[in-house]
Amino acid sequence: KVQLVESGGGSVQAGGSLRLACAASESIISVRIGWFRQASWAEREGVAAISTASGTTYYSDPVKGRFTISRDNAKNTLYLQMNSLKLEDTAMYYCAAGYGLPWYFRYAYNYWGQGTQVTVSS
Repeated sequence: KVQLVESGGGSVQAGGSLRLACAASESIISVRIGWFRQASWAEREGVAAISTASGTTYYSDPVKGRFTISRDNAKNTLYLQMNSLKLEDTAMYYCAAGYGLPWYFRYAYNYWGQGTQVTVSS
């Protein structure tokens, strides 16, 4: 069973940056790894994902051009670099791993971390 632990969340002013990390308990070569977020009033939504074997990346429209997903297979770690943060980016961010499609579908992922809070203020 893959275990995922997120880190790097925090409070930042609008326009600032944060880098999230997700450490996996074992090799993530053969899975798709994604970042989801959930605000208290909203459904959990896909933010970005990467196919760890091919390196293909996927982004939701609201974060495209601002967020960058990357992975270090040697360290079994996934990253999410978040730049130009906006108030609407405030949410709990979750790392997830799975094999299903589409990449933004939460039920395509089998394993989830506990989440890390990101709060953007004006």
